[in-house]
Amino acid sequence: MELRAGEQEDCRRFKDSPISHKDQIQISVSDPAGPGYGLLSTTRKYVKPMNFQEEVRAHRDLDSFLAQASIILDEKATTLDEVLKRMLIYVVEDGHGSCDLDEVMNSLFTDAGGKECNVHLLSETIQGVTATPAGVHYQQSWLCILCNMRSLQRRHVCIARLERPQNWGINCCEARYVILILAPPRTKSTKTAIELGRTFATMFSDISFRQKLLETRTQEEFKQELVYHRQQLSVANEKPVIEEMEDSDPRRGKPLQGRDFFKAGKGVYGDLCRRLPLYPSDFTDGITGRDRSLLKYTTTAIFLYIAILLPAIAFGSLNDESTRGEIDVQKTIVGQSIGGVIYALFAGSPLVIPLTTAPLAIFISVIRGICDDYYLDFPAFYACIGLWNSFFLILGGLFNVSLLMKLFKRSTEEVIALFISIAFVGDAVKGTIKIFEHFYHPPTLVTTNSSLMLHQINEILQEVKNQTGQNKTMSIFLPESLVLCTRERPILCLLLMLGTLWLGYALYLIKRSPYLNDKIREVVSDCALPISVVILSFIGSYLFLDIQLPVFSVHNGPVFNFPPFAKLTGMNTLSAVGLGFLLALLIFIDQNIVISLTHVPEHKLLKGTAFHWDLLLTGFINILLSCLGLPWMHAAFPHSSLHARQLAKVEQHVENGHLYTIIVSVKETRLTSLAANILIGLSAFMLPIPLQWIPKPVLYGLFLYIAATSLDGNQMVDRMALLLKEQTSYPPTHYIRRVPQRKVHYFTALQMIQLIILCAFGMYPLPYMKMVFPLLMILLVPVRTSLLPKVIDAKYLDIMDSQHM
Repeated sequence: MELRAGEQEDCRRFKDSPISHKDQIQISVSDPAGPGYGLLSTTRKYVKPMNFQEEVRAHRDLDSFLAQASIILDEKATTLDEVLKRMLIYVVEDGHGSCDLDEVMNSLFTDAGGKECNVHLLSETIQGVTATPAGVHYQQSWLCILCNMRSLQRRHVCIARLERPQNWGINCCEARYVILILAPPRTKSTKTAIELGRTFATMFSDISFRQKLLETRTQEEFKQELVYHRQQLSVANEKPVIEEMEDSDPRRGKPLQGRDFFKAGKGVYGDLCRRLPLYPSDFTDGITGRDRSLLKYTTTAIFLYIAILLPAIAFGSLNDESTRGEIDVQKTIVGQSIGGVIYALFAGSPLVIPLTTAPLAIFISVIRGICDDYYLDFPAFYACIGLWNSFFLILGGLFNVSLLMKLFKRSTEEVIALFISIAFVGDAVKGTIKIFEHFYHPPTLVTTNSSLMLHQINEILQEVKNQTGQNKTMSIFLPESLVLCTRERPILCLLLMLGTLWLGYALYLIKRSPYLNDKIREVVSDCALPISVVILSFIGSYLFLDIQLPVFSVHNGPVFNFPPFAKLTGMNTLSAVGLGFLLALLIFIDQNIVISLTHVPEHKLLKGTAFHWDLLLTGFINILLSCLGLPWMHAAFPHSSLHARQLAKVEQHVENGHLYTIIVSVKETRLTSLAANILIGLSAFMLPIPLQWIPKPVLYGLFLYIAATSLDGNQMVDRMALLLKEQTSYPPTHYIRRVPQRKVHYFTALQMIQLIILCAFGMYPLPYMKMVFPLLMILLVPVRTSLLPKVIDAKYLDIMDSQHM
């Protein structure tokens, strides 16, 4: 076999150098040209240096090594194989571990002890490199070798300093230090061989540190240099605190100061100055240019239409029951369309979706109870409270009250967000329980008048005999007019609710499956909710036509009612101030937290926020709704976050065996919410038919679907899941790397306690308790800023609250 000069050079390099800077190497042996021929598969991967100032695992790795240090000074062996054998023997003889020498040696090299191929290269190594215009230069004096062994129970590290520099190949011409890392393959993501190698490779990449190690004479001096260099790395990596530029985003910029609240209109002015130049692009992005997204916009608008319409029907039905028809489904739909269109056109955060929500429906029911107790006119008192509420919201927007969002940390926002998701589940469960309480009984006759009932049954029997003859036997079903309730109705309701959840969530997850092609998977996933609602509504209303399912009521009457303020006395108007303030507090907290959760860094939104202007706009919208007798609204979670994710372009990548979905960009447009709210306005003409074909259990299934999909990206949910996982399954997130595991679990447990308290008060059956619920949410702020730092170090709290993936 003849080789060209370049190929002969490559063969000599493989023979002379056992160093291969690869992560995975496989050899496929065949014999097309003679013995010794094989195929070598190589993979290079960048490894991020260990951050000793932030990553707690770096210090724990070094402390663990120092406690049972395996250090060989002035090793006289000259070949890499001899050095590695001496290191393995030292680890075993020193009592720090036990392993099969031949098995480890076979795992360290690519030939794995085979006789058919003599390509003797290291399987996995870490070396320092420097990128220059001339190419990549390797640090020649040290080498970190990694090995995963199934027979190991714990990790082992051995460091050898050679007596003289050795030439082990083109990328390791003057080797002086060898670091051997042995680890079991199945371990926690921050304890793998590559993570342990990162720690020591980062330390040995400093040439001055390597020079100091040459001067040490004993193992104790060697350890002292390791400890000292760790301290130097921890100090050197500290980042100077840079004061952020002043921004209209209240979550950033300078610390909160009292005088900021007296600069009337400054926040609104800043929002408008920054947002108005981008206003035309809110309509043209994705419509013009190369990156068009018409299909994405269409599927998102359909999703929003269903996701907004069905809650409007559900909460409208709740308002209808509590107000005895004063605010019904039709008014809720019309109010949603009016407020939604105004918000879509003029809001500074167009991805945020305003809705009438469950807390507002409960607030309205409380107002109705007060009116009944004190003989007040409900439309007038309702409008008066709404006007006071809008007054406080407008004041809050003008006097920059949204700056208080600086005090709300991410953990506090996630507790409230998870409470909202649980509240959706609670509404679905309570609605289903009511159906079971009302209908889940043995067949019951409509009347207790036995003579009347017997007379009707005899008439049915006589009619059947006349039709079938005397000698035939047939099963006779009583007509629905005689039977009050049967068990099939609640069972069907339960199946429809769970079916809506299952089908919607299964279609939502299809984008992660290998079925169909990428474009179809994306469209099906975006339309998961509309598809499930249509299919389950068809099943419930058509296939089971003989089973009467609960539906919402529709009243014939004027949609707009101007309130008769003349029926209220001056004292009645003043008494509405307190209720208006509590309502404004509720809307203020929900509005700002929803905007904050929608504009998390993970969504990569570029056009910024407009907290102050959006709060002012919400106040003006609620003035209009109050005067028309329509339900109030504010920014809603999780619809706003789901809207951003629907418009996102995502990519998936794998890190340490964990699959991550990363948002690359989001189309920040007004068209989707504008189109959805216009369609909702047209839906008012579809009452009662065909909207009454949507059974209530399907609405409850929608609540469960929204709650389930809103959990994606909630770090509190991810940390709660860690409590049920084994350590080997922990993902390598920023808080797992930088915070001790026990502290992470403490923090999660404290968040769960806060969540339980919120649920206890927020779901307490006493309506008046829910009116002071906003005050309880505000109390979460001092708990986070003052109480939690006494239990967990402030630096760890800041890491877990940081806006990282």
